Amino acid sequence: MIERLERNEEIARRFFDVEVSILSIFNFKELFENLLTEIKKKFEIPYVWLSLIEGSPITHLIRDLQASELLKNRLNILDQGTFSALIGHRKDPLLLNDDLTPFYRLFPDHEKYLIRSLAITPITHQGEVIGSFNCGDFSPDRYQPGMDVSLLERLGVKLSICISNVTAHERVRMAASRDPLTGLINRRVMESVLKREFTRALRYNHPLALAFMDLDDFKFINDRYGHDVGDHVLRHVGHQIVQMSRESDVVARYAGDEFIIILPGTKYDKAGQMMNRLSQYLLQKPFIQDGKPIRLSLSFGIAQIHDPGVQDPASMIKRADERLYDAKRKGKMKERVVSFER
Repeated sequence: MIERLERNEEIARRFFDVEVSILSIFNFKELFENLLTEIKKKFEIPYVWLSLIEGSPITHLIRDLQASELLKNRLNILDQGTFSALIGHRKDPLLLNDDLTPFYRLFPDHEKYLIRSLAITPITHQGEVIGSFNCGDFSPDRYQPGMDVSLLERLGVKLSICISNVTAHERVRMAASRDPLTGLINRRVMESVLKREFTRALRYNHPLALAFMDLDDFKFINDRYGHDVGDHVLRHVGHQIVQMSRESDVVARYAGDEFIIILPGTKYDKAGQMMNRLSQYLLQKPFIQDGKPIRLSLSFGIAQIHDPGVQDPASMIKRADERLYDAKRKGKMKERVVSFER
């Protein structure tokens, strides 16, 4: 009996240590890295990971933060229907050690676990279940139905409080640096990043390119389909730019339908190849609205740090903007020639 009490006290102390370590953290990356690392280490649990419901406020924030390698390997995002079919709306921990096959859908896609018992602790945000914190073990005896789950339940409550605090903190932080429509960095932050990259490229004699682009006939899209559809198009284009960029590239919404990509370590020809791929992708993959395709095309101009007249970040943006204007003018002239030929 005494030995069991001492063991329970030790387990409670470890849980307390984990709670203390996460309560003072105010960003998602550190919160979840700390939680996963500490739980795994302090309790010697082979498999520890998070499952989050697609579309919850937290999934958007985590993706924007470009989660670390640890989180990429220990995070699974799944749809509401799949999660609810497994967990329902329960907020108390669930212990399982029999027929775990249906719960494999909670696991990160790239992982193959040899789990024989599983503890699922739902986590909430503003009272709504948004996912679960999961622990798995090789032994079927580690998590048996009917075992005391009060400490797991307490950890779930503390984690949910932390998530609410971090969400509020991150929203305030991101509001100052992000474009609210597309989630891309805003013009002010882009200018700060460009200044840093410009100085670095000069100091180390590294190449640096900047692409300035906008959508062709975006006013027509707004006029014909409405501004809500126009907003969806801008979000779609912003997402595609990020998807086709490298991790080292910086994508920003400049104004209206204008976007800028800062391309460190990139020469003019490579930047042109990337922009041509993006342009071709948008042409070949129309945006679908209510089952109807909306063809998108963009024009772009590229400047590099050693271009004539480029002396500072502002003149680099101006040079790319001038080349964008030239590209749009040539495009309009080409359209007129085609129409005359017809």
